[in-house]
Amino acid sequence: MRLYANQLSGQLNKNLHPFYLVFGEEPFQVAQCAQQIRTAAKQQGFDEVIKLTLMQGFDWQELVAQYQSMSLFSARTLIELDLNFQKPGTVGSQIFKRLVELSNPDTVLIVTGAKASQDIQRSAWFKALDKQGAFVPCYPLTGNHLSRWLDDQCYRLKVNMQADAKKTLLDATEGNLLACFQELEKLSLLYSSEPISQQQVLQGLLNQAKFDIFDLSDALLQGNAQQAIKVLNKLASDNTEAVSILWTVSKEANTLLSLQLGLQQGEQLAALFKQKAIWKNQQVPVQQALNRLSIQTLEHIILLLAQFDASYKQGHLVRPYQALAHICLVFCQPLAMPLPAHPLN
Repeated sequence: MRLYANQLSGQLNKNLHPFYLVFGEEPFQVAQCAQQIRTAAKQQGFDEVIKLTLMQGFDWQELVAQYQSMSLFSARTLIELDLNFQKPGTVGSQIFKRLVELSNPDTVLIVTGAKASQDIQRSAWFKALDKQGAFVPCYPLTGNHLSRWLDDQCYRLKVNMQADAKKTLLDATEGNLLACFQELEKLSLLYSSEPISQQQVLQGLLNQAKFDIFDLSDALLQGNAQQAIKVLNKLASDNTEAVSILWTVSKEANTLLSLQLGLQQGEQLAALFKQKAIWKNQQVPVQQALNRLSIQTLEHIILLLAQFDASYKQGHLVRPYQALAHICLVFCQPLAMPLPAHPLN
């Protein structure tokens, strides 16, 4: 039985399943769903909680023993097993199927893990647990889904936020649900159920949108100019060295130029990816950049970077981050624009 995170609370008010599979790429949602199940179970007499984590040397028989055992402290037990970004393997798969057959009404099992891919969902152990329980996928939230999540959290915490205040909070936390929830808890303590304005949010808001240089690389490869400038502004406000940013942009530009030259000479892209150690998770954005940036454009970007490097070292750049922003824009939206105050001859 599939239940989305926003449906879980309603289901728990009706009945408690013996098995819950809570999987996803959003750790705060996974933790929050597990907490909801834990709270509902406690209300129904599952007072003892046993937490297990799949690690090297994990004894699967311990899970069976805990599932079958009578607790000394409680008539009913909740077991939480964190797969720790791993698959259960052959032994674990067999154990899960065995637990379904044992069907202990005094024990609830929560299994948490990373994103449940299609091969996991098609596996026999997953289907066995899902048939007798509930699968709760937790996806990264964006757009309307993120707004609805915020509305739900405001309702739970009895936080009364105006529409522009909500937008400001979402913009500041950049989809970081934990950071957003922490700000909501703080606002709840400060203002209780009083209406909260945008200004009040801004006054107490610590910008939790944490970016690093790798985020800038991702935005440049994808050609996302708006995100690239947002990340660059954050790096500048954090006093990230301009030389470090220059190195990152130069590395991406030179790698892409090398790939383009290789393709021009008839080499296969897969072989070039292997040669340049471009891993599978980066191959799609790199391909996007190759489709967008010609050899001539990349050579122009590298020339701008060289001009920036020389001017920066000589102390001629009054606003280095503005110049870097210019280069990033050329990277995202190829235009033959010279670096400000440094015309090409």
